[in-house]
Amino acid sequence: MQPNTQVKSRAKMLNQPKAVWAVAFASIIAFMGLGLVDPILPAIAHKLNASQSDVTLLFTSYNLVMAVAMLITGVISSRLGLKGTLLLGIVIIAVFSALGGGSNGIWQLVWLRGGWGLGNALFVATALSAIVSLSRTGVAQSIILFETAIGLGISVGPLLGGELGSISWRGPFFGVASLMVIAFLFIALVMPKATPSSAAPVKKTSIMEPFRALKHRPLRIFGITALLYNFGFFTLLAYSPFHMGLEEHGLGYVFLGWGLLLAITSIFMAPKLQKRYGTVKSMCVQLTLFAATLIAMGIWTSTNEVIIVAVIAAGAFLGNNNTLITTAVMNAAPVERSTASAAYSFLRFLGAAAAPWLAGKLAEWYNPHVPFIVGGCFVLLSVIFVGMNHKHVKHVDHAEGH
Repeated sequence: MQPNTQVKSRAKMLNQPKAVWAVAFASIIAFMGLGLVDPILPAIAHKLNASQSDVTLLFTSYNLVMAVAMLITGVISSRLGLKGTLLLGIVIIAVFSALGGGSNGIWQLVWLRGGWGLGNALFVATALSAIVSLSRTGVAQSIILFETAIGLGISVGPLLGGELGSISWRGPFFGVASLMVIAFLFIALVMPKATPSSAAPVKKTSIMEPFRALKHRPLRIFGITALLYNFGFFTLLAYSPFHMGLEEHGLGYVFLGWGLLLAITSIFMAPKLQKRYGTVKSMCVQLTLFAATLIAMGIWTSTNEVIIVAVIAAGAFLGNNNTLITTAVMNAAPVERSTASAAYSFLRFLGAAAAPWLAGKLAEWYNPHVPFIVGGCFVLLSVIFVGMNHKHVKHVDHAEGH
């Protein structure tokens, strides 16, 4: 009986309107930008005469702008609607990605990546709401579909970056700009202007809504947890490429393996862990395993093979955790899902912005081992923080089915 139920559930999840698949496709392309620069970080450092800490700022500017922009996504989407906001985000990504491909200096590229982050913030904060609104399934399966798109984008991004980057470091930037044009056409032609959940007049939100949402302790707890574990996440993304001893092709394939594991666990393993052990407990276990992986990378930093295997393995822990914590956030507080997503994303991208810069500086100040160990300690701190506040978040295990 159980296998039949799972088969029917997956079949139902795949039976979606064309608009859902259009948003999912655009999400894949948007999230290519996250891992796109990984395989070309050493090449950019070499071609533009930049240090490791300078190059890691490509992640810092991107994530810092995303964090701040998350506060205005609700204001914009409540006025432009989901479709208008998605299209605006796509246009901004395409423009700044193309401009990045034509840049001639590391600081110019850093600023342009920040503009890319603005477009990504508008798109990402709205895409999940759009999929949930348009989907024929519930919130939990919509989140799995969204996380699947994220995983595919994160995995294909480095592969594309490695292939195009082997021709020129500018290639991946122009590649994403071209793909975003295709995504724009998909959304513009397929997605309806109004979603099923927007039949009633849309209430225009203010910039203060995400801050008001953070007054709800469970949402604030998960946001701070994400801020802490993103230190480890983006230390791995931004700093590990310098310690694998690989060129663009090789780095692309390593992060392809990482992204595929992230996508597979998001779809197949995370829901099983959630059902069997509960959201919060499963999340803490995955974060602990990820922290141990980072600390191992810190101990054996000079062994390329260890770094390669650890990066790929980390994809499984991150895939599970991303789905678990996103589901928890959607059920954490009695606020609009788009507002909860914006508030949570504001906090998590602050951690994602600080980590790459700090990793590069710690390596310069001390030695190459320290960034991984510090990242692992931040992830462990997130586990301790959740444990200390368990009584305030345990209700999400009972809410996940609604």
